[in-house]
Amino acid sequence: MPTTRRGGSRRGGVVLSEQRPRSRRRRALTRIVLALFALSIVVAGYLGYQGVLRNFGGPRCQATALGNSVDFDPSQTGYAATITGLAVKRGLPPRAATIAIATAIQESKLRNLRYGDRDSLGLFQQRPSQGWGTEQQILDPVHATNAFYDALVKVKGYEQMEITKVAQEVQKSGYPEAYADHEKEGRILASTISGHSPGGLGCRLDDAKGSDPKALATSLKTELGVAATPRGRTLTVKAGSDLQAWNIGAWSVAKANQHGVTAVRVGDHQWTRTRDKDGWTWKKVSGAAAGRTVTITFAPAAQS
Repeated sequence: MPTTRRGGSRRGGVVLSEQRPRSRRRRALTRIVLALFALSIVVAGYLGYQGVLRNFGGPRCQATALGNSVDFDPSQTGYAATITGLAVKRGLPPRAATIAIATAIQESKLRNLRYGDRDSLGLFQQRPSQGWGTEQQILDPVHATNAFYDALVKVKGYEQMEITKVAQEVQKSGYPEAYADHEKEGRILASTISGHSPGGLGCRLDDAKGSDPKALATSLKTELGVAATPRGRTLTVKAGSDLQAWNIGAWSVAKANQHGVTAVRVGDHQWTRTRDKDGWTWKKVSGAAAGRTVTITFAPAAQS
């Protein structure tokens, strides 16, 4: 007569133990552990990705227009804003800013260099010995840019000319074909900063360590011909058109790193200073001012 053993039973001479249920429980536990492990990898990957977005490669500005994007560091973008702003102030066509920015990229990589071939200096590598101004003047981006435009407008038909020919006329370059390599970059930067591509310029920036609203107001007047009076940490500008409003807004973002700007609002869209990818975008906000009102907000002044 069959007997029953603790932990199992006998059927046909074979002992059936609790091994099978335990095995199922182990497999279920293993699946749970593997699932949790996979989830931890996904979470770690996401956090790592966010860390890369925030920290990899340093602060950058991105301009998007014509279905393409280019990016430069904040200093380069600030100089592009000066070049574009002065073209707008002078009433020059967008093509003028495109040519000037492409030239500065080729000549100096959009940097205000204190050196160059022979006595060449500044954004456009202009030479004091060739009548572009004194060394001090050429190292002033506003003077250098206006000097470039003074020469450019004397070139008859420059708006329709190939940039290689314009460069030869204005810069007297030995390698005029090189300017064509940067025409697309110049066009995208000029389009976004001038306001023709609304919301096309954004910057990922570190936290501001201080601010200078008065200095930005002075630059607005000098480079865009726009008057604005700071009130505390805010500067409000009433633009004459939607195009001008976006020009002021994009220009202010391009200057944000230099002057401690933390937010720029144009109508119902706002750029907010941040280190992650949101710094490249403008978000729609509620309770905003009229479409032609630009509001610039600054970080607290640096503590001495």
